[in-house]
Amino acid sequence: MYIKNKNDVTQHNELKIRKGPDGVHLFSRQNGLNILLDDEIPPESDWTPSPRQVSIALTNDCDLRCAHCYAPKHRSTLDKSRVKDWLLEMDSMGVFGIGFGGGEPTLHEGLVELCQFGQEETKLAISFTTHGHSLTPELISQLKSHVNFIRVSMDGTYSNYESIRKRPFKQLLSNLELLKGRIPFGINYVVNSKTIDDLPNALELCKELGADEFLILPEVPVGFGKKIDDVTLSKLKEIVDSRSSTTKSMRVSISSDYKNQFVTAIGLQKESDLQGFAHIDASGVFKLSSFDKNGVPIGGGSLTNAYRQLTNTIRVEFE
Repeated sequence: MYIKNKNDVTQHNELKIRKGPDGVHLFSRQNGLNILLDDEIPPESDWTPSPRQVSIALTNDCDLRCAHCYAPKHRSTLDKSRVKDWLLEMDSMGVFGIGFGGGEPTLHEGLVELCQFGQEETKLAISFTTHGHSLTPELISQLKSHVNFIRVSMDGTYSNYESIRKRPFKQLLSNLELLKGRIPFGINYVVNSKTIDDLPNALELCKELGADEFLILPEVPVGFGKKIDDVTLSKLKEIVDSRSSTTKSMRVSISSDYKNQFVTAIGLQKESDLQGFAHIDASGVFKLSSFDKNGVPIGGGSLTNAYRQLTNTIRVEFE
């Protein structure tokens, strides 16, 4: 269901609707507008039966090998026709947006086609997460009309970044300059004992580059990663609380595992994890998050059934 401004019925004014424990949520993919009507909470029977956002790992392939990477290392890639079917179904289920990831999604031969399909055939907000080194003027031109947001991974700055990513930091900055004014973008920053001291500088740099959001990701013990230590977490809180007035105007958020420890957390207060987010890995398994080992294989079935099975499984685990 969509609402259109009676004075302007063009696509950019369409709002998508979800109902849940926080109220009625309206969203526009064109400008990122979110409106929550919470005067009256809908009964649970009327809640939208889908996650609000879904990430999709198009491939496990990546041309970097970062020390903290949590992505699976076995070879697996999703068929683009299968992904198109999922996009149509997610749109009808009430999902607000999808984010392509991996691995490195720019290595999937169908990325541009899938973004275009999602933008033209659905009302989903289309985004993807990338290491940023595959962004070229040609690719950005191809994606400009088909992507609502791009997330770029940055861990540390300058020599520290280069020791982790084994790629030139100045090249990353140049690629981010290509996005400025063309496609809205944000930064994903993994925080651990090695990257914490670069965080203030990273915040300032990203504000100068025109980033719309800075997402803080404390390292997790998945894949090559290790859990962030208490000393680093304490430093992180100090930096977030004392950041400059310049960077305070840039939206700063943090991964859901730490949302209750930081005032920067953005989200719907009563929404459960599965109402908020879900993940489809490169093998076609529906999961609560990309960190989870277990999930529901979609196979030839529907996402609706897979989501229902996943929801029931999680409910049983918590009982």
